Amino acid sequence: MEKIASFTVNHLKLLPGIYVSRKDHVGAETLTTFDLRMTEPNREPVMNTAEVHTIEHLGATFLRNDPEYKDRVIYFGPMGCRTGFYLILAGDYESKDIVPLVRRTFEFIRDFEGDIPGAAARDCGNYLDQNLPMARWLAGRYLERDLSNIGEDRLIYPL
Repeated sequence: MEKIASFTVNHLKLLPGIYVSRKDHVGAETLTTFDLRMTEPNREPVMNTAEVHTIEHLGATFLRNDPEYKDRVIYFGPMGCRTGFYLILAGDYESKDIVPLVRRTFEFIRDFEGDIPGAAARDCGNYLDQNLPMARWLAGRYLERDLSNIGEDRLIYPL
């Protein structure tokens, strides 16, 4: 079998950032999948499921309500390796195009207070597995360390 595209990325050189993971064509539409990498693979601890789950709930809620992008959001969810998230948008984009959107999303997560959207038994299959304080901390670190002065080395996959 052929390796899938995400397994051809050199994870030994990959830094946290925003990367175009792939582009797919469905009819006349292009779907762009972004790799929102929050930790250094194989060099930093991965995120625990509770904070990943909280970021997923808050990020998906924010993105699907964003006035500019809500109709283009196809999916937002965690990577199985727990080092980041995938964001799929309808449209043909480059990483630099969505830096403001990703910043707004993670500012929302960093600053969120109150009840986590969808964190109730009726709404979620594992509603108790949440960690808002750690999700907020991770969002703040991603903003400050990785997104504040993001350069090409964190917008284009390393060779």
